[in-house]
Amino acid sequence: MPRKIILDCDPGHDDAIAILLAHGNPEIELLAVTTVVGNQTLPKVTRNALAVARIAGITDVPFAAGADRPLVRPLENAPDIHGESGMDGPVLPDPAIELDGRHAVDLIIDLVMSHEPGEITLVPTGGLTNIALAARKEPRIVDRVKEVVLMGGGYHVGNWSAVAEFNIKIDPEAAHIVFNESWPVVMVGLDLTHQALATPEVVEQIAAVGTAPARFVVELLEFFGTTYKDAQGFDSPPVHDPCAVAYVIDPSIVRTVKVPIDIELTGTLTLGMTVADFRHPAPDDCSTWAATDLDHARFWGLVTDALENIGQVEL
Repeated sequence: MPRKIILDCDPGHDDAIAILLAHGNPEIELLAVTTVVGNQTLPKVTRNALAVARIAGITDVPFAAGADRPLVRPLENAPDIHGESGMDGPVLPDPAIELDGRHAVDLIIDLVMSHEPGEITLVPTGGLTNIALAARKEPRIVDRVKEVVLMGGGYHVGNWSAVAEFNIKIDPEAAHIVFNESWPVVMVGLDLTHQALATPEVVEQIAAVGTAPARFVVELLEFFGTTYKDAQGFDSPPVHDPCAVAYVIDPSIVRTVKVPIDIELTGTLTLGMTVADFRHPAPDDCSTWAATDLDHARFWGLVTDALENIGQVEL
């Protein structure tokens, strides 16, 4: 049976590719796409998500907007990576579907509560504000969610500070809530996603698909590659968010290790750090895992196959 997911995102170039991968892979049933402030403001990332829906030909999945600010902290965005629109580079089409009338948090709760326990996986690829709010508003979802597979954090390096990754740093209180609930949490962090490089060979492989959605991905990667080179010195950009979707599709593509992980909330230099304790074997009640190694070729094969499955979409 396809794995049912709710994709909570802040598109964002790599979020867009995560949406395409989730929509185009037959092992995934995309139940909803929810948006959260992050790479850009909530109106911008929501508009981008709806544009991706049109590019992918998604017409039967609810899209809902969520939190427009972190729980406590001032708003932070990433225009140096994603541009002023949040998805600079391609010319985005006008949306063809309407937003769901519910707040994203309510849509998440409604879907989890209306399905059997263990059916739905939450896949957040932005800040964790919506997920934390959902767990607080309706605590019963925690025992009903199969697992939370999130893109964020890292156990060795950061990118928004020396030790903190962007998605965690922008709302560390929300991350603290999510990581300390009893549901299983798989942290697909920078240690893993920095292996998901969109090399020239990868871009050529995607371009060879020859469809409008594939050309859109190539344009995303061209812009993303330039900003990552300028901002962080990568010769080829790491494409973070689809790695979380890939793990849900086929966990053997992403190696993980069970390890206690918590979020630093008070450190002057370490705010938002995902602290993984590798000193001892994880205790039996540990419910957090960290991703460590990626099968690069199989990962990009999934992305290419998804684009081929989506096929030609007329805009």
